[in-house]
Amino acid sequence: MKNVIFSLLLISALPLCGQNEASGNQLDFELGKGLNILLNDGSYQFTLSGMIQPSMAYEKVQDREYDLFFNAKRAYLNFSGFAAKEKVSFFLQTDFSLTEPLLDAWLTYHPWKQLSISLGQKQTIGNNREMMIMEDQLQFPERGLLSQTFSRSGREFGAFIDSRLGSEQFGIVPQIALTSGDGRNSFGTDSRDVDLGGIKYAARLDVYPLGFFSEDNESSIADLGHESSPKLLVGMAASYNDGASHPAGAGHGDFFLYNLIGDVQLPDYRQLYSDILFKFQGFSLLGEYVVATATSLQGSYVDEAGGDPLLPTEISQFLRLGRAMNVQVGYASKGGWALDARYSMLRPEFADNSQSLIQEQNEATLGLSKYWGNGLKIQVAASSYSSPEEVNRLLAELLLQLVF
Repeated sequence: MKNVIFSLLLISALPLCGQNEASGNQLDFELGKGLNILLNDGSYQFTLSGMIQPSMAYEKVQDREYDLFFNAKRAYLNFSGFAAKEKVSFFLQTDFSLTEPLLDAWLTYHPWKQLSISLGQKQTIGNNREMMIMEDQLQFPERGLLSQTFSRSGREFGAFIDSRLGSEQFGIVPQIALTSGDGRNSFGTDSRDVDLGGIKYAARLDVYPLGFFSEDNESSIADLGHESSPKLLVGMAASYNDGASHPAGAGHGDFFLYNLIGDVQLPDYRQLYSDILFKFQGFSLLGEYVVATATSLQGSYVDEAGGDPLLPTEISQFLRLGRAMNVQVGYASKGGWALDARYSMLRPEFADNSQSLIQEQNEATLGLSKYWGNGLKIQVAASSYSSPEEVNRLLAELLLQLVF
């Protein structure tokens, strides 16, 4: 609520600022890029923006009545800024469709053009490519089966170091992160709800063998910028979560395991990702693969009394263990129409454990979008989910997006 009041006060004061070229101050607004205030010949920049995504969905599960959903899928309010002299930038993003609205809140120091050091809560680099894409840039109304299974919001609290090296012909982006391993808002509602386990260590290396994507075309999966020459991104990411108590290592307190004397002993959770992203003249291809495993299970017990030892395959009932693949293809015309298709598959580590959190499942999605830039778009998509148990589900969604 404080953010809303602050925004209204800021907007009401903007006419007083105007545009003063003599002092080097500028004020402009562009749909999709927000309200930008440039001060002191561009030495300081402040941006106020947001997004709303009203949606309607139809869901039909096998042998059940269908359901209809109408909601505000996302309702974002963003603040960002940059101080050139101090080499500092910041970003604050909230989603008022959630009970805990804080998504991103970080400060970044840029000692050199090629290096950034961030502290705060932001999208982590230890996830797959689709989870690193902001919600207003998604190719479909919702992320795929891989992302939904092995991630939560994609945000974590910690320290992040990013570097960007290369030229128009070849580039690399190495990144590392040290986070709480408990996801976003990881400190809970009060001082008694503290983080559990240890630190999560993550690293990612992205290679651009044909040079970087064009400006503003790397933040999306679809080739809305129509690359004039073929562009390819090949990435790998790995993470090690020292003591996880959430099925995907993105929360805390969802389960507990114990040692023989009744002390909490949490398992370690590991994820390994590989992905590629190709773009050329409106065509895009995204491929992703993940393997998730657990370790540090010796001497673990399900009960605090130490009478029920953890069986070898039983850990899959606490952590999401297994592998998944996701492939997305699409074409975006220069007129703003886009046709996209996605196929995802999910496979458990222990297929013979009927109580495993992950069960074999496939997803097929077809989507149609109309873009007026990224500031305004309409998307419709239909997804079919199937499994060997023949529990099939159909999900269709219509989404409108306005970025201001």
